[in-house]
Amino acid sequence: MAFAVTSSPAAISGSSFSRSSASSDLKIPQIGSFRLADRHATVNLSQKRCAVKPVNAKPKRNDSMLSHAATTSAPEVSEKVEVEDFEQLAKELNNASPLEIMDKALEKFGNDIAIAFSGAEDVALIEYAKLTGRPFRVFSLDTGRLNPETYRFFDEVEKHYGIRIEYMFPDAVEVQALVRSKGLFSFYEDGHQECCRVRKVRPLRRALKGLRAWITGQRKDQSPGTRSEVPVVQVDPVFEGLGGGDGSLVKWNPVANVDGKDIWNFLRAMNVPVNSLHAQGFVSIGCEPCTRPVLPGQHEREGRWWWEDAKAKECGLHKGNLKEDGAAQANGNVATTESDIFNSQSLVTLSRTGIENLAKLESRKESWVVVLYAPWCPFCQVTLLQTVHKLVEKRLPFGL
Repeated sequence: MAFAVTSSPAAISGSSFSRSSASSDLKIPQIGSFRLADRHATVNLSQKRCAVKPVNAKPKRNDSMLSHAATTSAPEVSEKVEVEDFEQLAKELNNASPLEIMDKALEKFGNDIAIAFSGAEDVALIEYAKLTGRPFRVFSLDTGRLNPETYRFFDEVEKHYGIRIEYMFPDAVEVQALVRSKGLFSFYEDGHQECCRVRKVRPLRRALKGLRAWITGQRKDQSPGTRSEVPVVQVDPVFEGLGGGDGSLVKWNPVANVDGKDIWNFLRAMNVPVNSLHAQGFVSIGCEPCTRPVLPGQHEREGRWWWEDAKAKECGLHKGNLKEDGAAQANGNVATTESDIFNSQSLVTLSRTGIENLAKLESRKESWVVVLYAPWCPFCQVTLLQTVHKLVEKRLPFGL
């Protein structure tokens, strides 16, 4: 693999990076390819170690000197490689604004960093990048199962900012094998992890292999169980970047410390285009079969994978957020520990298997009322409790 570099900063102001107009001769760079200008020098990436460590290119050896070097002893000189402390940088930037963090990220990594755009309120990242005045890149994962509104929103964002989003697609053979063996909606039966792995995680892995850093829209308030400790910048604990190996990729989260309501205040103030699904009650937006609107008072992540454990709602893109006990939660092996609104000794918590077994019982000596509800949901606490009491009084006058 080779890429071209140029000494002229004006050569990178293409339409895929900023609002400025670009020459028609300048090709839009793709994730994994790095030809930026016609005038270039070729660099062998196998000799380049980048990402967390600064680039330290080895000096070229003169083959004509090899024989002489073989017979001449000389002291070895080792280059001192400085490794940047991103944990310390995260502490320094912890109170910085999203714009300052975005500016630092783009300044530090240039064309080797890109914004991950999901088609939701993370459009704020693109607005922040535009405000820095620096060139930037945007990529998105097209799973093939997004809402029509999201696809239209992608087009609107491209036109609004004058950019080209670099789309990544899942492997067609892998998708075909999954659907043929398990059907189109297997995630309702055995969890979303396998489908997300094929449609999202692996395409993301390919995209990140061509980068030294990426920018996400993660916020601490998005998912109490998995994102409460997200730093503004970190060495990516899961994925590898350009050059490969541990520490080869840096992950920036400029809005980690920002509340969702403040993000929306910013979008309205800047008149930024938003996904029309938000006006229909969607807060967190993903694939169409796995996303639904939420009720007032519900947490935004309750609209994602609602049939699974509320504390482990990650698709794998941010798997590093899951702690050791979170891995078991992601597999559905840990029950929710939320306090229950039905405080009664007659209460029996049933798993899905338990409910199915109960339904198969043809004769029962006792009367049962089976209630399916989410104990963490404020809506359930207000309305469902009243409904259940009325049902009990009507059907079971002797009590439950």
